[in-house]
Amino acid sequence: MDFAELKQECLVCRRCPLCKTRTNVVFGQGAQDAEVLFVGEGPGQSEDEKGQPFVGRSGQLLDKYLFAIDLDRSRNCYIANIVKCRPPQNRDPLPEEREACMPWLREQFRFIRPKIIVCLGRIAAQSMIRPDFAITKEHGQFFEKGGTLFMATFHPAALLRNPAQKPEAFSDFAVLRDKIREVCGHTY
Repeated sequence: MDFAELKQECLVCRRCPLCKTRTNVVFGQGAQDAEVLFVGEGPGQSEDEKGQPFVGRSGQLLDKYLFAIDLDRSRNCYIANIVKCRPPQNRDPLPEEREACMPWLREQFRFIRPKIIVCLGRIAAQSMIRPDFAITKEHGQFFEKGGTLFMATFHPAALLRNPAQKPEAFSDFAVLRDKIREVCGHTY
């Protein structure tokens, strides 16, 4: 199976009840040879409508942060989510929904082979780094797991609700840029 076949299988997924209310599966977007993978918790309304991750207001903010450190979803990073279908009313994905969808993300990881994974928000960090991850205390720090570096920062939607955290998030992206320069061979 190649990456395109994986995507086609994911687009018809029926592993959990979220398939009943979705408009589109949001598989992911970006460079398939990306050394940096960003992972959010799940699609919102705009993402569900367009079938692409982070395209609403929070996506516009994410793109500004990416641009500031010379990353671009069409050129040198990849963006995905823990769950590929929108939870109703944008609620947090339930543990069983995350568990049902995690094999898709694992396969994306297997194909892309990123050196750095950036968890966008608490849900992604608790799913991928560790269950008791405290985003307000541990954001911007790197953790090594199985030869891959993990970092978490605030979810862009949380920054829109709490703009006072934007300087901390921007600092996280500066730290990320330095780590990319240190460990990645072709991102820049």
